[in-house]
Amino acid sequence: MKATAELQVVPIGAGVSVRTEITRVVEMLGNYDFIVETHASGTNIEGELEAILDALKTIHETLHNEGTVRLVSYLKVETRTDKPPTLAGKRLGK
Repeated sequence: MKATAELQVVPIGAGVSVRTEITRVVEMLGNYDFIVETHASGTNIEGELEAILDALKTIHETLHNEGTVRLVSYLKVETRTDKPPTLAGKRLGK
C-alpha cells in the first residue's frame, strides 16, 4: 500500500546539536525506495507503508546501537483508496 508520511526523530540527551543523529536518519532513509524531502522540523516520505514502518524500526535500532540512549519519533501517515498518495500532490499551487 502506497503512503506518504512525515517523520520527526528526536534524540533525547544527545546534547544541544543532534545533527549527527539526524544526518544518520536521512542516510538510512536513502537505503529505501522512497522519495524523501527534508525540511526544518522533519522529513517527508513517499513509499510503501510497510517499508516506512520498517525504516522507523531500523532507525531506532541503529541509533540505539550507535549510542543514542533515548529516541522519540513522531510519524504521521496518510493512505488513500481513491488514488496513490504522493508528495507532489501535497504541494500548494502558487
